[in-house]
Amino acid sequence: MRMQFPAVILVSLALILLSGCSADYGTDQHGQKVPATRVEGQWLIVNYWADWCPPCRKEIPELNLLAEQLKNQGVSVFAVNYDGLQGEDLQKAIREFDFTFTVLTEDPAARLQLPRSGGLPVTFIIDPQGRLREQLMGEQTAAGLAARLKTLQQEP
Repeated sequence: MRMQFPAVILVSLALILLSGCSADYGTDQHGQKVPATRVEGQWLIVNYWADWCPPCRKEIPELNLLAEQLKNQGVSVFAVNYDGLQGEDLQKAIREFDFTFTVLTEDPAARLQLPRSGGLPVTFIIDPQGRLREQLMGEQTAAGLAARLKTLQQEP
């Protein structure tokens, strides 16, 4: 009995630590954790952008609008800087682009099993089960993304 108690504690601690490793999507542009519980069971729209990309600049206001329209509807909209900008460089670009939705400071591609795109902008739509349902190349509109999402939500 004496040997089992420490083993149970060690296993419990290991499980807590392991679950903590996958419990979030990193931090957002405000330094706040983006917990997995915030997005579990939701549709995800993940957009990759770069400050040198003219179509990305045009697309961000549309994504701001989309995120506002889909608020509280089981959909999370995220942006990820394609070049991996961090710190003040990322903050400067966020201010310049006027993002009003969540910008992830860490790339979730590995976690979401997203392919690396050779072009920008690129937007991925992931279903609540974590399956990649769509990879959209080029500039998107709020209306176009909302329509595509609605179609995907109606498919089995």
